[in-house]
Amino acid sequence: MQKTVEKPWHEQDSFWETFAPVIFSNKTILAAPQEAEQLMNLLKLQQDSIICDLCCGVGRHSLDLARRGFKVTGVDRTMSYLQEAKKKADSEGLEIQFIHEDIRDFYQADSFDAVLNLYTSFGYFEEPADERTCLENIYKSLKDGGKLLIDVVGKEVLARIFQERDWREEEGIILLEERKVGENWHFIESRWILIKDGKRYERKLYARLYSAVELCELMSSCGFSRVDTYGGLDGSPYDQKANRLVAVGCK
Repeated sequence: MQKTVEKPWHEQDSFWETFAPVIFSNKTILAAPQEAEQLMNLLKLQQDSIICDLCCGVGRHSLDLARRGFKVTGVDRTMSYLQEAKKKADSEGLEIQFIHEDIRDFYQADSFDAVLNLYTSFGYFEEPADERTCLENIYKSLKDGGKLLIDVVGKEVLARIFQERDWREEEGIILLEERKVGENWHFIESRWILIKDGKRYERKLYARLYSAVELCELMSSCGFSRVDTYGGLDGSPYDQKANRLVAVGCK
């Protein structure tokens, strides 16, 4: 009898659907308009810019950018997220193209002025070649002069704020997290325990970690002519006070 091979955590719809209430809490939803404003300023987006929100989730930023008049395409591998985003867009009369596809497979040649990859949606794959493929596809999808923005937690930031365990409670849901780094800070492995309505759910997650230098070198090797780094979407420096690692590459 052939043994069934379990899909990686990031390919399991059950993970994204079960943990959606903590991934997309009210706090993160309410933060989207300010983040969209920061994105506009950081990337110097023009009113006619065509934007791809890659790994758009439930469409937090896709919706807000469309409200501001941008032409937006949202891409995600989780169908339920796209359905929720489209329902909201339709209710507001927003014209957003939502595409159900894996980040490793998606590209539209010379189509976008900006591609956004936000909220630590990069680094999930066990094979480094997969992440290179993602960046190469993004590069092909950008117009000449187009920009890619990647937003993750950098190694330097994580080393400063690292906690082995913590927990939080929001809207009657409790999330406990346990973390460990491995292979000389090459990756982080997390265990999430969600308690909701008296039920307990547990998953293990894996993500590759990048320092600013490593992410810049990878993006440059995929064709980006210039890569700048920031400590947040507000354009602050990537220094000892940084909260995020935001890398902006230009085609």
